[in-house]
Amino acid sequence: MTAHRNLGFVAAVATLLASAPLSAIFERWTWLLQSAVAVAAVAGAAALARLVRAPLWGQVLGMLAGLLLALTWLFPGGTGLAALVPTPATFDHFGALLNASVEDMRSYGVKVPDTDPLLFIAVLGIGSVAVMVDLLAVGLRRPALAGLPMLAVYSVPVAIYVDSVPAVPFVVGAAGYLWLLVTDNIDRVRRFGRRFTGEGRDVDVWEASPLAAAGRRLAVVGVALAIAVPLAVPGMSGGLLNQLSSGAGNGTGGFGQGGAPGRIDLFASLSGQLNQSQVTDFVKVTTNEEEPFYLRYGVADQLSPEGFSVRSPSGRPVTQDLPDPSQGVRPGVEQRQYRATVEVTRNLTMPLLPTYAEPVRTEDLSGNWLYDRNLQVLFSNRENSRGKSYTFDYVRSTYTPAVLREAAPLPAENELRRRYTITPPVREVEQLVTELIQGARTEYDKVRAIYDHFSAENGFSYRLSTEGGTSGQDVVDFLENKVGFCQQYAAAMAWLVRAAGIPARVAFGFTNGSDREGNTYTLTNRNLHAWTEVYFDRIGWVPFDATPTYGVQGWNRSEWAPDTDAPEPTTPGAETPVTPDDPGASAPANQPDQLEEDVDPGFDPAGGAPIDEAPRWPWWTLAVLAVLALLAVPALRRWSLRRRRGRRVAVPVPAPRVDSDADPAAGARPVVVGVDVDQARAHAHAAWDELLDTLVDYRVRVDRTETPRATADRLAADALTGDESATAAVRLLGRAEERARYARDPLTGEDLPPALHTVRGALAGRADRRTRLTAAVLPPSVLLRWRTALAESSARVVTTSGRLRYHLLRWNPRRLIAGRAGR
Repeated sequence: MTAHRNLGFVAAVATLLASAPLSAIFERWTWLLQSAVAVAAVAGAAALARLVRAPLWGQVLGMLAGLLLALTWLFPGGTGLAALVPTPATFDHFGALLNASVEDMRSYGVKVPDTDPLLFIAVLGIGSVAVMVDLLAVGLRRPALAGLPMLAVYSVPVAIYVDSVPAVPFVVGAAGYLWLLVTDNIDRVRRFGRRFTGEGRDVDVWEASPLAAAGRRLAVVGVALAIAVPLAVPGMSGGLLNQLSSGAGNGTGGFGQGGAPGRIDLFASLSGQLNQSQVTDFVKVTTNEEEPFYLRYGVADQLSPEGFSVRSPSGRPVTQDLPDPSQGVRPGVEQRQYRATVEVTRNLTMPLLPTYAEPVRTEDLSGNWLYDRNLQVLFSNRENSRGKSYTFDYVRSTYTPAVLREAAPLPAENELRRRYTITPPVREVEQLVTELIQGARTEYDKVRAIYDHFSAENGFSYRLSTEGGTSGQDVVDFLENKVGFCQQYAAAMAWLVRAAGIPARVAFGFTNGSDREGNTYTLTNRNLHAWTEVYFDRIGWVPFDATPTYGVQGWNRSEWAPDTDAPEPTTPGAETPVTPDDPGASAPANQPDQLEEDVDPGFDPAGGAPIDEAPRWPWWTLAVLAVLALLAVPALRRWSLRRRRGRRVAVPVPAPRVDSDADPAAGARPVVVGVDVDQARAHAHAAWDELLDTLVDYRVRVDRTETPRATADRLAADALTGDESATAAVRLLGRAEERARYARDPLTGEDLPPALHTVRGALAGRADRRTRLTAAVLPPSVLLRWRTALAESSARVVTTSGRLRYHLLRWNPRRLIAGRAGR
């Protein structure tokens, strides 16, 4: 039982350590304190259940009961008995917290504040993981499997964090998991009795097991590699969601770095970044249109009970002819062609390119960029918008209310009507739409009735912080609270228009902003915006922006969709939309300061995924060059060594000199002088070492126990048989080495480099192509020398660390305590 109590305590602490990555999500540490209380309750309940020898299922029930008591105490709803024992009303309170947590997750971006719903779901998750870890590690004695629920905690910040999750929390969690494994293994080893080293030496009680020490070293190295490798390999710093999310958007995806644009969830990006106060430049656009409409880049057209989401676009390369928007258009629609140049900064990374609606021709874009004529978006599966600069021609269509009223309803079997009028059954929405469009005769009148409903006169206002509802439907809550920002106005209007049987969708892009120099607009995150587009027969997609104008910088209104909050109705011309400078479009008098407080700062479209700090290709190029440089190191080392040995081997033959003191009558005898014996021996050794390395490179057996003469004879008989010049050369090298080793006077007067060259050429001629390539690129002699040096260095390090450890163990507290207990 003592071992179980110890292991249960370690399992509880390991669970808390594994939750360390959640610090990247919350602004404060309240979640950790509350989680510690919940985990302590789970661990205490487990220990109590084991103390009474309860079965495994009883231990699980006890841990769940402890977690429930902790949650009741930490998140009181005024429904528990003595603020501790839950009642049926307590579970209703917990359900309300869970529902509110979903709304908070949509409303806040990381890092999130300490709201009760978010804290509740965090504590509930960590407490549940504590139950699983205790069950696996203590109850089933499978601590390795306990890493799965612990990893689930780590996957949460990886999936939602906009940047790479810091490495320190991961190290803390890994340390807790390793502690759990070590504790379990120590308990298992102690059951065998006394411990011994590999040499049979008894290990004292205070001394760590050699096997355990080796395991700890391997664990530390493994964790270090797990942290270092993703940081070193290009492209591995993104979040887990960015790697795994695929397919059509479902309301939970992120905004990826290229790849399938179906991964984009524009609403999630908008919700998470609205409260950012820092202004970041995204786009600089220059156009010859006097008052352009919004610069758009994305569309959400799939509607489910959870709201609008994005589907994967499909299209043709922009290098081909783009569709002509003037074909089949109803008479009365005025269309003019303009030209624009867009420069995307390095702060904006997404697989979409901002353009004005209905582009007809592009420049400076490759065939990797495609155009979806239905969504009217430019996208790519291979590139992203970061740092792009391009020019395009586009058509601007303007309408009058009279022309729009002439548009007939689409037939029921029309594909656009069947696809873009699908709405989930929501009774409150259907009733409201029925009331609004009552008496409207045309499609445009129905849309205007819905559009005019989102006005200050009907109680609607702009605010970044929204209020939660109790209906369980986001659209119903917004229609009842009448407070929200651009994405809610755009989605709500599109939903209501669809409920009226008219195709509608949500568009995303940039307003015109307030930073303008001539015809050039600098657009920032404060100008990012969402609006509604409605389809009219033989006219196309017509924009309607229902968001209050005082909440949008650079707003644009038109004759067919005027400002509903203007004090006096205005009817500007179709070609001159009302601008923010128009005095007739000023904010309501009762909201003089709301423009400063509730200005839509836009959102970072890359908020759902990390932004690379540098383009991908340069990193890969550097990586390839680095690999090539590493592969060239052995060959360069072999070449350098051969060159150095060649200089040492090239010994000038000493010239004979006649002794002037000798008797001429006796005959002059040449006397060799000036021979350096030590240098001659060094030259012979260098030539022999080069020969042995050459043998290793060409995979010829080398026997270090043989004498030089025996080696030369074996080579002449086996490896060089039939080649007389190579045989003579290898015998010369053997004789030179033999004289250098054993004779008083070394061999002089012989030129050894030509002999080496002859032997090397003969061995290369007899080797296959693979052996020759290996000898040139990855010489085995160099690799063998490196392995030997590494082994020797490792042995020296181990010996030194062993000595240091031996001296430090003399002051080990465990040894001192054990010695004092023995006395």
